[in-house]
Amino acid sequence: MKKRFIAAILTATLALGVLTACGGSGNDTTAPAAEDAAEAEAEDTEATEPAAEDAAQEEAAAEETEAEETADETAVESKGTITVAASATPHAEILEQAKPLLAAQGWELEVTVFNDYVLPNQVVESGEFDANYFQHIPYLDSFNEEQGTHLVNAGGIHYEPFGIYPGTKSDLAALEKGDVIAVPNDTTNEARALLLLQDNGIITLKDGVGLEATVRDIVDNPNEIEIQELEAAQVPRVKDEVAFVVLNGNYALEAGFSVAKDAVAYEQADSEAAKTYVNVIAVKEGNENNEAVTALVDVLLSDEITEYINSTYDGGVIPFK
Repeated sequence: MKKRFIAAILTATLALGVLTACGGSGNDTTAPAAEDAAEAEAEDTEATEPAAEDAAQEEAAAEETEAEETADETAVESKGTITVAASATPHAEILEQAKPLLAAQGWELEVTVFNDYVLPNQVVESGEFDANYFQHIPYLDSFNEEQGTHLVNAGGIHYEPFGIYPGTKSDLAALEKGDVIAVPNDTTNEARALLLLQDNGIITLKDGVGLEATVRDIVDNPNEIEIQELEAAQVPRVKDEVAFVVLNGNYALEAGFSVAKDAVAYEQADSEAAKTYVNVIAVKEGNENNEAVTALVDVLLSDEITEYINSTYDGGVIPFK
């Protein structure tokens, strides 16, 4: 009996030692495992962050490359410079509107304003300028004949109705003996002014003189009106000294006149004069079909320029289309 009791105590003691050994072993291995997992997670995070940074850098580089490629595709190759001599209004103003349209095609447009009708032709004849924009065909032809130049029409752009504008009087019916009317003195514009005066019953010209008319061709002048001949640019400057002035469209605009609002009479759109006096791009003979001139004319006849003219000049400038 005593032996059995001692054996039981020994057995219980052994079992307790076994259980204690198992528990201690489990506790010792759990902590290192958790630490290993945390370290692994940290390593994964460290590995992920550089990867994300690399991906962002690659994406930014790709976007930059794409932007550069797009810029290269949209960049316009420079084709050169087009130099144009022009009168201030409306020619130079219209040319200013043409600059961005030509730039989109690779052309740089340089415009120089002249205040007379001689130098713009001389600088084109000499080759100093590519073209000019200020004159109509009759004046161009007359200039070539008188000066021995070789200028040609590269394209009609617009016409400017010739008008009779108020000076000291505002009604043609109020004209009295000895009143003065100022007109341009150059050959073609004087004829145009005289024809307009004839159309309004102020004078009568010889039959058939047409666009070659001068004051010497006046055969009837019932009010004995004095026709004062002045250089075209001077005509608007005497408007406060004479009864009426007869002006080219550009000089009327410079003087602050509106065809629609101020002219007491003007050429109609379907008149022979309007069709004859279209303002052109003039170049030296042989250059009328070169790439720069063709580009210039095409842009000046574009819808964008037509819209600008129609919305700006109140009937004083009419697109030739």
